[in-house]
Amino acid sequence: MSEETKKQETMDDYMNEINASFSNFRDDDMLIWDKLAQMQEDKTDFEVTVEGIVKGGVIAYVEGIRAFIPVSQLALHYVENPEDYLKKTLTVRVTEVDEQENRLILSAKEVLRDKAQAEKLEKIQNIKVGTIVEGTVESLQTYGAFIDLGNGISGLVHISQISEKRIKSPKAVLSVGDPVKAKVIKNEDGKISLSMKALAEPQEEKTEEPDFELPKSEEISTSLGSLLKNLKIDG
Repeated sequence: MSEETKKQETMDDYMNEINASFSNFRDDDMLIWDKLAQMQEDKTDFEVTVEGIVKGGVIAYVEGIRAFIPVSQLALHYVENPEDYLKKTLTVRVTEVDEQENRLILSAKEVLRDKAQAEKLEKIQNIKVGTIVEGTVESLQTYGAFIDLGNGISGLVHISQISEKRIKSPKAVLSVGDPVKAKVIKNEDGKISLSMKALAEPQEEKTEEPDFELPKSEEISTSLGSLLKNLKIDG
């Protein structure tokens, strides 16, 4: 075999190896995008580190894929300076995957919101029926009043549970901002029902005094004489 043939075979083998490498790289890349799509479907939470700041958000990398986190998705509150998040680790979730456009969008806000809702639900579940609570009138509706109990928790006092007297509107008794005390009468599906009427002091029953006529002095003397008459004293 000539040196030229050996050289040609060596070059062909080299090109085959390069093509195989690129093929494997493409296959691995496709697997990564499939994995990201599955993570989006499963709402998988994972951690990333913010590696850069760009217009409208920040940049992180997932499995070597460049990902974008919009500034509106960095936190529950408004973020004025995205630069504060540089090199910080965030727990995020995939919200958009597009392999054709090479677009990967993440959100930390969704994770934080779900966590906050779970914590709120746990607090609500810990409020037992029969508990006396204090709060502030948050809003008035035709059907009742919403009471702010603190920690992001509200309860509803239905119009029938506001007063012992029948009222046409909650505004007849309450105003927004009024402090109130109420009793928990129902806690179901994350909704708290309250009653102010249940804490109203029951009206005291009037006790009727028996008719009593004071006897005249003569009648008292006669009765006393009758008693002494029948009394025997041994000498």
